[in-house]
Amino acid sequence: MIADEPTAPEVDVSAVPGLRNFRDAGGIGALPRGVLYRSGALDRLTPEGTRTLLGLGVRTVLDLRSPPEVTARPDALGDSGIRYLHVPVFAEQHWPDEQAELYPLMAELAGRPAVAAVRTLLAAERRAVLVHCASGKDRTGVVVALVQSLLGAGEPEILADFLHSNTALGLTDPDPDVPGHATRPVAAVHLRRAILSLRSHHGTLDEHLRTHGARTPELAALRAEFP
Repeated sequence: MIADEPTAPEVDVSAVPGLRNFRDAGGIGALPRGVLYRSGALDRLTPEGTRTLLGLGVRTVLDLRSPPEVTARPDALGDSGIRYLHVPVFAEQHWPDEQAELYPLMAELAGRPAVAAVRTLLAAERRAVLVHCASGKDRTGVVVALVQSLLGAGEPEILADFLHSNTALGLTDPDPDVPGHATRPVAAVHLRRAILSLRSHHGTLDEHLRTHGARTPELAALRAEFP
């Protein structure tokens, strides 16, 4: 474990018009760039933004939001041809208010979406995947961290990517009087606690994913695909 939270560098938040908190999740561990992207919700994605995603090779979107969130703010993919997968972390738009309680629960429930991400990355067309929730920081942060860890990324790299969201969303100096998870910055301690909880309950990340439906050959195939 590292003692201090790494400093997050500036993030280009205008890379895809209509998307917040967009970035490439690769370039760490064995996960290459141009394979897995992450962002906030796509309900305000513009036609130019869609073209940008297509130009980046994105052919699948994995939406982690609850069904009520999706109904209220559906992704604006239109007739782009981008495949839409909805694998929610939470079945309802209701979760613990305290981050210390939220993150371990979220990590456990992130198993099924993480398995969906693994299977999509193994798809024959080898096109890029975009994973998102509402703000792209909490649920997305945990699912992406699981995939990065599965492919050998170290804790400092994973945490640095996780903390980029604070800069991208303007949460480096949050207003404590504004309620809601969307206004709360992410913190390294919460992600550490989530991963520790998984290891405590399952022993290994692989076992956690197997609990949620992953097959051992799939996990081996992913590592072989990205050695």
